[in-house]
Order: sequence, then C-alpha cells, then structure tokens
Amino acid sequence: MSSRRARTARVTGAVAGAVAIAAATVVAVATAPTAAAATTTFTPVADTYVDNSATSTNYGTTGQLGVDGSPVKRAFLRFTVSGVTGQVTGAKLRVHTDDVSGSNSPAGGTFRALSSTSWSETGTTWANQPTIDGATLGTLGAVSRNAWYEVNVGAVVTGNGTYSIAISSTNSDGADYDSRESGSATAPQLIVSTDTPTTTTPPTTTTSQPSGDPVLVGAGDISNSGSGDTATAALLDNIPGTVYTTGDNVYNDGTTTEFNNYYNPTWGRHKARTKPAPGNHDYNTSGASGYYSYFGAQAGPSGRGYYSYDLGTWHVVSLNSEISMSTGSAQEQWLRSDLAASSKPCTLAYWHKPRFTSGADHAPSTATGPLVQALYDYNAEVIVTGHNHHYERFAPMNPSGSADSSRGIRHFVAGMGGAGFYNFGTIQPNSEARNNNTFGVLKFTLHANSYNWEFVPQAGKTYNDSGSNACH
Repeated sequence: MSSRRARTARVTGAVAGAVAIAAATVVAVATAPTAAAATTTFTPVADTYVDNSATSTNYGTTGQLGVDGSPVKRAFLRFTVSGVTGQVTGAKLRVHTDDVSGSNSPAGGTFRALSSTSWSETGTTWANQPTIDGATLGTLGAVSRNAWYEVNVGAVVTGNGTYSIAISSTNSDGADYDSRESGSATAPQLIVSTDTPTTTTPPTTTTSQPSGDPVLVGAGDISNSGSGDTATAALLDNIPGTVYTTGDNVYNDGTTTEFNNYYNPTWGRHKARTKPAPGNHDYNTSGASGYYSYFGAQAGPSGRGYYSYDLGTWHVVSLNSEISMSTGSAQEQWLRSDLAASSKPCTLAYWHKPRFTSGADHAPSTATGPLVQALYDYNAEVIVTGHNHHYERFAPMNPSGSADSSRGIRHFVAGMGGAGFYNFGTIQPNSEARNNNTFGVLKFTLHANSYNWEFVPQAGKTYNDSGSNACH
C-alpha cells in the first residue's frame, strides 16, 4: 500500500425534511463557504400512554398512543437527537392519527415538555407516570383519522440531547395516534432544522468527471414489480463505467423467473458491465441459484459469491454477507490474502448487510465486523452496502465505529436502487447524510490517489450528495 495521506473531504449535504405524509430527508447544497439549511428526521426511542381506568397497565408495546379526557389518557414520547451540527433553528413534532374511525377527535390534545427522560417505555403506568412539568409547546384542534399533524417544539429542542414530550386532553372524545410500534411509515417524527456551516462544493453533473478515470456506479435493493428500478436503470443508461450491486438484486425470492421478469428488463440491459453482490432475498432461493444462474461468471465462483477486480489504480472487492464472515472463515481468510496480494494504492469493497446504519428496519450487522477489520488492516478507503432501503453516508470510521480521520473507512448504505423505501430509526454516530425519498445510484470516480462520490437522483428529484477523499 502507498504511504498514508492526510484525508480531506469536501462534503455536500446534511439531512433534511419530511414531505407529504411520509418521512423523508433532503440535503440542501451550498457553495463554500456558506451556511446550508438542513433538517434531520428522528423517530422516538420510546413512546407509550397511560390510562386512569387501568392504573397498573402498561401500553408500551402497543401500536397506539391514546389521548383522552374520559377516561384520562396521556401519551409520552422520548427522542434522542444526535449527530446534529450547527445551530438548531427549529424543531417540529409530527404525529399520525390511527386509521380507525375512533381516531377522529374535536381536540387533538395539548403538547408539553417534561423534565424526566428516564421513564420506561415498557414499565410506565398511570400509577408511576412521569410528571408533566414543562412548558406548553402547542395544541391541536380537530384531527381526522389517518392524517399527519405537527406541533412546533423548537422551544425545548435546542440541540443534541434527549427530550420528553407529553400529550394530554380534557376532551372526552379523545384522539389516537400511531406509536413507533405501528411501523416506520406512521411512527412519530421529530424534525430538527439547523443552519449548518459547511465547506462544500456544488455537486458535479454525471458527465463532468475526467474521461480518463474509471467510474464505478450502482446501488442495491433493486427490482420488484414496481417502477423504482426503471428510474434507476435510466440513470445508468447515461453513466459509463462498471456497474456494481449491493445485493437484493430482485424481490422477493431471487428466483430465475423474478430475474427474468423484473431485473432483466431494467438493470439487465447493463448486465454485461455489472459486477454484482448477493443479498438475503437472492438467497431465498436455495443456494441463490437464480442469482448465480443469471449472472454466471460475473458473480464470481458459483456458490461462493466473493471475488475481486481492478479498475485503474483501484482494487475492488465484492463480498458475500449471506455466508460466514467470521474470523478464520474461508471468506475472511480469502479477503486477507487478496488484499495482501494487491499492489493498488486504493481499495473499495461492497456487499449487502451494513456494519453501520441508522435504518429502522435492519440493525447494524455485527457479523460483518471481521470483513471490516480486514479492510481496515489493509488501509481500504470505502465500503458500500445496502439492505436498508435508503441512502446514508458516514464519516470515515475505524471498525468499532469511532471517527477516524487518518485511517478510517468511509461507509455508504446505497439501498435506493428501486425497492420501496424504509424509514430511519436512531441516527448512529458519524452519520453525515441521509435520504429515504429518492431512488438513485451512487457513482464513484476513481482517480489515481483519490475518489469522488456522487448521489445521482432519479429524474424529477433534486436530492444531491457529493464529495471527495484522498486515498490513505
């Protein structure tokens, strides 16, 4: 490997906003140096309600937050805000009414802060509920079923930290809101706005990179009966270079029929230049036989699913998170030998399940740790994964997830290839950019001793995230 270089990054994008009735994030792009307005969406780390007609009952695992005056019901929510940089300029709490007739109410309730942040989601009852002792933040009038409502909570949410908010009502015709247990599509949201200083450069267009440097472009979680993969395949039509995939190439079961009916008409037209990786849905067919049959030798040795290749001065490794990755496993030993044999100064790796992710649907995969450790030991630059259906970029980190500006690997979750979006959960440390309302592809331009990344959005969308790093 080459001698270590000081790592620099020009990063566009911080996280932004909720739109319509679904959680979404959008990054505002600015020229350097300036202040880029941004918002970040958080979901609760805990929520529950209490009922004075059942004083010893806990409702923390239910999908509903009851608010009523008779019997008296009070709802409690707790959010942890982390990773927010710059000055907080506002915050809104958004809640969604349940999709049943009883959710209608002439009074949506009063929202108040409370000082306690240690109450238990699964232990709080009417008898031991926290005291609602903070300022009134807002009041909702009439609410209808299956709809979003928001309250300004900027008076209490002022930066990173943990915040508790209560909802109560004196109206005997109460309201019912969806809790975090109802699922990511309707869980409560805390949207924090910031004025974030950046030293960014505008995103480049897909045709402005030097033609002499190789391009690697792709995404994961791609094809089903929907149209998302049609939009992302159209992007590939205009981007030359090698195409990668980060798994779950086709849904739901990775059958040959699904590859032929869903993947082949869209991303399949780029098959000849594709270097894939498998995902768990590809393995829903025994041995991922549909995947290996469709891609043939391009997927590496059949049944193994890991291989490597070179692009310019870069060594690129496609790995398999659906088989053993443990220390001493065949895959981990192969990876270390492969990296030791490479003479290229820069290394990029991709596979399906992310070691680091803020996704609500799939937790960080600790099983991938030995692969991350091996790549770190050999000074790799980039890891790209999928599994959670959204886009996320992390600052360079060491294998334990701590920021590491000298040796750290920059991780991306690129699960926005076409399958339906997932929401974000607790935002993990060092997460720098997130989006879950825009299909797209993640493009890398691989220079001699550095790289550029660029999120290329589907037609009609404006989300962008781009930047660069030097190789180690």
